[in-house]
Amino acid sequence: MIKVGIIGGAGYTAGELIRLLINHPDVEITFVNSTSNAGNLIADIHEGLYGETDLHFTDQLPLDKIDVLFFCTAHGDTQRFIESHEIPEGLKVIDLSQDYRLAAEGNDFVYGLPELNRRAICKAMHVANPGCFATAIQLAILPLARNQVLNGPISVNAITGSTGAGVKPSATSHFSWRDNNLSVYKVFQHQHLHEIKQSIRQLQPSFNGDIDFIPYRGGFPRGIFATAVIHSKLPIEEITKMYQVYYDDDSFTHVVERNIDLKQVVNTNKCLVHLEKYGDKLVVISCIDNLLKGASGTAVHNLNLMFGLEETTGLRLKPSAF
Repeated sequence: MIKVGIIGGAGYTAGELIRLLINHPDVEITFVNSTSNAGNLIADIHEGLYGETDLHFTDQLPLDKIDVLFFCTAHGDTQRFIESHEIPEGLKVIDLSQDYRLAAEGNDFVYGLPELNRRAICKAMHVANPGCFATAIQLAILPLARNQVLNGPISVNAITGSTGAGVKPSATSHFSWRDNNLSVYKVFQHQHLHEIKQSIRQLQPSFNGDIDFIPYRGGFPRGIFATAVIHSKLPIEEITKMYQVYYDDDSFTHVVERNIDLKQVVNTNKCLVHLEKYGDKLVVISCIDNLLKGASGTAVHNLNLMFGLEETTGLRLKPSAF
């Protein structure tokens, strides 16, 4: 059994990660660290886990007792932890924060988008999980980068559910403001743009176009729905073939002929991608569950790859009917 530790266990992504791991046939959770909740039953915080686990939060860090450590921490906290603690040699790390997503001197973390870096993840000791918006947007455009056909600006609109803002209530996440409401934020300045551009240039180094990204806050709990508009003179049949070939070996990303909607992916680790062409304008639609494919589901996918397991293990999740 793969022994797992989790740091930062009280948030939404941690709750989803725990739910996945307690049902994973090859994993045993050794500890879930949360200083503020130490001693409390995990199911008292993540109430959907009543009857699923009798684990308690702990403030202890028995790093020598585990095989892999997950960080579900606030941005900046993973780097501070790693710099201030002795990490046992041979301990694998999967970080769900943004601290190590961008390549930099001294950063040995592999960017953990399986559809981009599967082989490198399989050999990695340290993996930086992608951002949720970044996952949905990259999966919409990476096949074009692989084929060197991103030759101009990319316009992206994407809407996310309230869980994307984290578990701590804020002025723009509490129910009375968010419900039946819609707003934009961080226009052209979202932090996930950096990792998106990094991935595009990994496949197409010549890319120097702008990505005009407008994020929206949606009045629903979970999911991301993104549309990307790219100018292309290529016929839709040729473009569709590019996407089918790119995702042919992927277990969770599917190119769909019919138009797609968010409910098809909520509570799953899937990404659905749909293509439409209007003259010289290509419209790519993608959708994911922000907490699963956009966070904890991909983290478990990465664990499976790092430990040589079948990559879908513990991740065959089904959407609700309504």
